[in-house]
Amino acid sequence: MWSTIHWARDLMVSVVIAIVVILFIYQPVKVEGTSMMPALVDQERIFINKFVYRFGPSSIERGDMVVFWFPQDQSKSYIKRVIGMPGDTVQVENGTVLINGRPLLESYVPEEYPDRVSMPATRVHQDEYFVLGDHRSSSNDSRVWGMVARRFIYGKAVFVYWPPDKMGVLR
Repeated sequence: MWSTIHWARDLMVSVVIAIVVILFIYQPVKVEGTSMMPALVDQERIFINKFVYRFGPSSIERGDMVVFWFPQDQSKSYIKRVIGMPGDTVQVENGTVLINGRPLLESYVPEEYPDRVSMPATRVHQDEYFVLGDHRSSSNDSRVWGMVARRFIYGKAVFVYWPPDKMGVLR
């Protein structure tokens, strides 16, 4: 009898901790689509950190893979890489991204994934971010629908947990 009470108590504490972790800190997410290849592949399972961005926009950095509510339909969430920060001027010339007039070094975009699209210089406003998919020729991103407001960003991709052969921390 006594061990049943302890078991039930431990189970209840574990459930509460799991709920707190999933609601406020880490959330499992399934990647849908190919826009973030090769870093993330369709149907991979990842954990996003929902806690890291709760303390202001300064914690978001260029290069972060962020999860956000799609600005044109907040029932959908997207994952993209932060390219332009508030105050930046972003331009794309024949597939090369320029930040404030300087080419951005993008080692995460393999030779086979860029496109040759151009986009005129655009200023990133306060509390907004310019985001792109790594697989540029297969990405619906800020080049198409504009900036992402800070209030729509709710997590940072941090860890792949499925499939097991890809398990590890995202960089």
